Amino acid sequence: MRLKRNGSYTLNRKSKGKPNGKKPAPEEKKLYLEPEYTKSRITDFEFKELVMLPREIDLNEWLASNTTTFFHHINLQYSTISEFCTGESCQTMAVCNTQYYWYDERGKKIKCTAPQYVDFVMSSVQKLVTDEDVFPTKYGKEFPNSFESLVKKICKYLFHVLAHIYSSHFKETLALELHGHLNTLYTHFILFIREFNLVDPKETTIMDDLTEVLCTSSGSSSNGSGNGSSGSSSGNSAAAQNHVKER
Repeated sequence: MRLKRNGSYTLNRKSKGKPNGKKPAPEEKKLYLEPEYTKSRITDFEFKELVMLPREIDLNEWLASNTTTFFHHINLQYSTISEFCTGESCQTMAVCNTQYYWYDERGKKIKCTAPQYVDFVMSSVQKLVTDEDVFPTKYGKEFPNSFESLVKKICKYLFHVLAHIYSSHFKETLALELHGHLNTLYTHFILFIREFNLVDPKETTIMDDLTEVLCTSSGSSSNGSGNGSSGSSSGNSAAAQNHVKER
């Protein structure tokens, strides 16, 4: 079964002490962890059920449909704060104290600003999801053997973008009253990548504090590990099947 791929949401280390003996600067308080904000969602739906593979759907079709949808929503979410994410305000692609670098097609490491990094991510993902040889939409067209590895790479980069929004632009998101949308998107995305082991847990550790708060109450185990099995279709619900029909 070919799934229509489009969106379904409505957008309404501590530093070491210096030799001079001065104490290190206190770690900045993470606003996005404040209970009054983490409780905000645009839906109370059980996302753990929503990400499970429906019995009648091919695994690659499910990965393709969801990955494409997440790409569009994360791109849209970033666009709401993009005017605040500039080369001056975000001189590196950073999340907390971790800095990310882009690697070009030859594997060359590129240090870039956050907006440049996000542009690289969105441009490369857009190219992949619109390539019929990679994300086929026509009946009978096969997915490439490298499909799952490409999905994993896409999800890793999309996670970086989401984490950067929280780390560097949550105040702007809050001012726009879009934190409920961001929390909902993050929860759905994290539970999806856990369900199919799409991103190395070491990669997402940097946001474990937020994940613990948002995802534990959304059907995820508290130790941060999903079942990682594509054979979870035996637990399909009518809700998950309805989700397929909406795409």
